[in-house]
Amino acid sequence: MKKSIYLYIYLSICLFVSLNGQSTNSQDVEKGKSIQRNATYNLEEIKVRWKKAALENCTGVPCVPFNCGTSTISDIDGNSYNTVLIGTQCWTKENLKVTKYNDGTAIPDETANTAGWGGLATGARTDYTGATGIPSGQTYVSTYGYLYNWYAVKGIATAGSTTYKNICPTGWHVPTDAEWTTLTTELGGESVAGGKMKSIGTAYWNSTNAGATNESGFSALPGGYRLTDGSFNNLRSSAAFWRATQVDANGAWFSRLDYNSSNVSRNSYQKQLGASIRCLKD
Repeated sequence: MKKSIYLYIYLSICLFVSLNGQSTNSQDVEKGKSIQRNATYNLEEIKVRWKKAALENCTGVPCVPFNCGTSTISDIDGNSYNTVLIGTQCWTKENLKVTKYNDGTAIPDETANTAGWGGLATGARTDYTGATGIPSGQTYVSTYGYLYNWYAVKGIATAGSTTYKNICPTGWHVPTDAEWTTLTTELGGESVAGGKMKSIGTAYWNSTNAGATNESGFSALPGGYRLTDGSFNNLRSSAAFWRATQVDANGAWFSRLDYNSSNVSRNSYQKQLGASIRCLKD
């Protein structure tokens, strides 16, 4: 709505300036026609530029080109994410930490709902209770992002709804099973891709952080996960990322990287698992 108002004002100014400069002298009719044609052309050009800006998730005209690897994106809460180009895919470089779907609908915080976590059938997020080893001045969420159940991945805000919301910023989405396979194939296959995706060293990962080179720039961090019984596991040992593809009515695929392996494992688990999310550009 805001963009429409700004566009209307901008076009009105352009039209006023263009038409105000036209000659009303009968001897300058042809010149006036030329100016009018130019004004019409300029208006059409402005419309095209606005459309391009909207498609590229830009905030104004002229559109600032998006360059994966140097450009950042922001979620609806204003959190900023670095990006990384791996093969032909553009990924966010940090885990999602948003509290709302991109239409503004809240994603409930169910951190304290230990008993009920495993019974949820709508989107939810959770902090990691009892997290230790977080660098000074940081929190679990600022470092690892939230953990989300698969219903948040799918965008199910109301039980039984078939109208799905998007948890990623506009123009981005949670990658599917096939898109994750594209990533691991690009990095040489599941058996070695994990090492190329993990952040290096042991500031976040447990020793020995086997095979970690982060040569892909994916910079995976071991945020652990939340099990269906409400407990939290594997902080500093494992990074778990949802894939948008379900296995069946009860389960969905996720990727797991571990401190003692260079592997990326493709696993299925109940949709109530709490795992991290990375976004992929459309």
